Amino acid sequence: MTSKQLQIIAQTLNISQNQVKSTAQLLTEGATVPFVARYRKEVTGSLDEVQILDIKKSLEKFIEADKRREAIIKSIEEQGKMTTELNQKLQNAMFLAELEDLYLPYKQKRKTRASIAIELGLEPLAQLLFKQSEKSIEPLAAKFLTDKVHNIEEALAGARDIIAEWINEDLEARNKVRAIFQRESVVECKVKKGKEKEGEKFKDYFEHNESLKNMPSHRFLAIKRGEDEGFLQVKIDIDTDRAYDSLERIYLKGFNEPKEQVGLAIKDCLKRLLIPSVEKEFNKQQAKNNPF
Repeated sequence: MTSKQLQIIAQTLNISQNQVKSTAQLLTEGATVPFVARYRKEVTGSLDEVQILDIKKSLEKFIEADKRREAIIKSIEEQGKMTTELNQKLQNAMFLAELEDLYLPYKQKRKTRASIAIELGLEPLAQLLFKQSEKSIEPLAAKFLTDKVHNIEEALAGARDIIAEWINEDLEARNKVRAIFQRESVVECKVKKGKEKEGEKFKDYFEHNESLKNMPSHRFLAIKRGEDEGFLQVKIDIDTDRAYDSLERIYLKGFNEPKEQVGLAIKDCLKRLLIPSVEKEFNKQQAKNNPF
């Protein structure tokens, strides 16, 4: 365990780094949480069982992140795309979500709307639009018409698909949306039509809205179980206007016509890529936090 990891755990749990280090050593050697809490108080500084369990969970998350970092570095190196700057960012990334964000542009993808647009030769147009330095976009788009790109709107649509993927893969954009999820997202669930009687055991959630931040993991998992069994419709909802505004401040910066295209790409990115991706991430995180 690195000194930075020790520092993060200590600050998060409001205990000393020595307590974290000593407790982590005992757990790594195979001691159980109850044993450490009862019989190693002199080593842990009298940490209770809950605090020791929190250290154990934090250790497991960092171990998972360390293993994933190794796999990501190996994959990028095999692609021949590793740079000194990227390697440094990967080494400095402490958490799994940050590592995955950094890896996203290098992950082997299935064919996407953006990759199809790139194959059609529209990436240079996307780059020009993204810069927002040209007043008129139609002359730009007209240069990219081919036997497969039939008109200006097709060219612009393909360029927007590429820009949407760039935004989805941008660490700053993902962190902005992730922060909104953490602060403001609401779990909305309702019973599926005609499933009231059959799904009676989930009746407490037939009409239920609750802040994700305040929802206990056991209740979240019960709701997801109702969804998996086909009785509940579940959605994690956020204020998309607020998300758009936060990304607008990052990316909209030039002349009106290209700026409008980037704005459309932001909206598409949020709806089709970024919000579903972060929602999936939060679903997975809630499941991992299940105490049972």
